Amino acid sequence: MISISVVVVDDHPLMVEAISNLLNREGGRFKIIGTGASANDIVELCERNKPLIAVVELHMPGDVYAALPTAIKLSPSTNIVAFTAATGVDSAIRALDAGASGYVLKGSSTNELLHAMSAVLSEETYITRAFANNVIAGLRDASRRRKAAEVLSLSIREQQVIRLLMNGKTNKEIAIAIKSTEKAIKQCMTILMQKLQVRNRLEVMIAARRMDELQMPTTLHH
Repeated sequence: MISISVVVVDDHPLMVEAISNLLNREGGRFKIIGTGASANDIVELCERNKPLIAVVELHMPGDVYAALPTAIKLSPSTNIVAFTAATGVDSAIRALDAGASGYVLKGSSTNELLHAMSAVLSEETYITRAFANNVIAGLRDASRRRKAAEVLSLSIREQQVIRLLMNGKTNKEIAIAIKSTEKAIKQCMTILMQKLQVRNRLEVMIAARRMDELQMPTTLHH
């Protein structure tokens, strides 16, 4: 039997361990091939390992909602299952719009996570039964969908990167200015290009200037 490859991304080490132990008890059906703790890790693990399933928390460092479509683009065979403490309907809608195929609340039974993983492998969408009807109703509500889309605006960190980019800074200089790493800045650029639907740094700046709603911060936040 060929094992189903899985990556687990959650910034709580005990949760990563619990999910790994759960899957390891399934008689070799699943194989954990990577773990992480941030939005950037979702993208990197999917690009490097091409897992069939990525189990991810939504509330982690970085922009998880922007990372999901990037990860799927880099690894089209990957099915995203959000296993999260985020109980709001808007969070579920944003995750599903971003490309997740499963949405399971952490208060659910372990069997429900396993059912969700089986469902997404069968190209089905799985939502925690406790509030599936609410999510479905929300998905049908045009105004709620617009609200969810509006939340996908640029984060403070992304705005900082754009402002420094417009000032002619290199990735290294941007990393120093906001106390980050060049690798993280490159990943941020990738996510920005995905969000703004552009192809390079110059087009990022042009698109940003055209975004009337973009509110650039006046000071850098560390």
